[in-house]
Amino acid sequence: MTESPPASRPEPGLLQSFLPVFILIVLLWGSVMLFGDESSSGPNQIALILAASAGILVGIYNGYTWTELQDGIVKGIGLSMGAILILLAVGALIGTWIMAGIVPTMIYYGLQILHPSIFFLASCAISAVVSLATGSSWTTASTIGIALIGIAGALELSTAIAAGAIISGAYFGDKLSPLSDTTNLAPAMVGTELFTHIRHMMWTTVPSMTIAMTLFGIIGFTQTSSGNGADLGEVLTALDSSFNLGLHLLIPPVIVILLVIKRMPAFPAILLGALIGGLFAALFQTGVVVSYAAADGLPTWIAVIKGVWKSLFGGYAAVTGNEGLDKLLSRGGMTNMLNTIWLIMSAMTFGAVMETTRMLHKLADSVLGFVRSTGSLVASTLATSIGCNIIASDQYIAIVLPGRMFRAEFERRGLHPKNLSRIMEDSGTLTSPLIPWNTCGAFMSQTLGVATFAYLPFCFLNLCNPVISAFYGFTGFTMEKLQQEPEGEVPAHAAESKA
Repeated sequence: MTESPPASRPEPGLLQSFLPVFILIVLLWGSVMLFGDESSSGPNQIALILAASAGILVGIYNGYTWTELQDGIVKGIGLSMGAILILLAVGALIGTWIMAGIVPTMIYYGLQILHPSIFFLASCAISAVVSLATGSSWTTASTIGIALIGIAGALELSTAIAAGAIISGAYFGDKLSPLSDTTNLAPAMVGTELFTHIRHMMWTTVPSMTIAMTLFGIIGFTQTSSGNGADLGEVLTALDSSFNLGLHLLIPPVIVILLVIKRMPAFPAILLGALIGGLFAALFQTGVVVSYAAADGLPTWIAVIKGVWKSLFGGYAAVTGNEGLDKLLSRGGMTNMLNTIWLIMSAMTFGAVMETTRMLHKLADSVLGFVRSTGSLVASTLATSIGCNIIASDQYIAIVLPGRMFRAEFERRGLHPKNLSRIMEDSGTLTSPLIPWNTCGAFMSQTLGVATFAYLPFCFLNLCNPVISAFYGFTGFTMEKLQQEPEGEVPAHAAESKA
């Protein structure tokens, strides 16, 4: 754990620590009751700020100065800057990729290939492959994900189920890919080796994915598209007449995926993808760009620059003559991400106050009081990671804090550290997109255009994984002991002692 606070500052009590969380729960409940689907457009942000204010008052009561609390808040928001930059880049990418005909091309060919009966199953599988290759659920959602959501809308299938399939597949690949940042972070926190960690995660992830794929297959064969052949033909005709479609427009997505595979960070890769999209729009959709720019009297080349520029910050508004298609293709732009950024900053403010005043640590420490067996230890670790995702709003904290907190207890019980790293991913990584104000939940909701609570029931992989992990804990199945090291592998504790 972290260093104890100075003697002049008492440790926050359990009731003190729970007070801001209780206030947050009440306010978020009220937000949903009063504003419904619009709760993430401002009401939730106010709830988070008010709950953070309650935490600040508790901190001041315990001797913290405003300067210390402010520094903690600034540091906490700073942790989310990477996510905020990626969100802005994704907004720009969506705008230019729609205007360039890239997303319309993927929708056009996807409508002809993906039958409604296999759509959800295929969406999950495609997302898993892309995420395994890139190691990034965010890149998967912001590239192939936006096209799959568009196809679901055109087929008049449930976009909530489609988003659940995309997220399930994306997090399957993210969790098992050696390129993933969380997959590298978890074993590093507990002192085990990367590929040992990945192999051990397959015990929970593969069964969860099998269940998810089975359920998506059943849903696909039992839920028929509400659209008919004539409607589909109208969509294809509208796409073909509104954009200059062609397979060459799939080059930008391939470039972005290859850049991420080559370990280019997500922000520059996605921003470069947005700029390439703008270039493709200028080259292959000149008429569309000029029309969108509404730059009468300007030379064509200046109108093109204005149109691309406009799509980067304001997104694209489609005019295809098909009302449903226009709604699908009128998205993107950096300005459309500002509400989500507000949500993330508000959530990180609350989390930072809880972290700075050690109330988060008090809540986490109290969980250890319930540990009596291996099963309760696993359940406590799962609950702590999920709680960190809710309170701190960041999946990295949901991995780092439980890793620091439970590492010694796992070692004391003779459990291999790879058990702990797997449990942290089963909960910390997998539940992050299920919480609207978590950075991952906010990103997925904004990128896919589906409310978090709408897609949550269909994220079968994410929901199954913690349950299977808890089952293994209580039954002891796959909970390997330290002495059960594979031959030739140096135990983590021995490696540490050598260091």
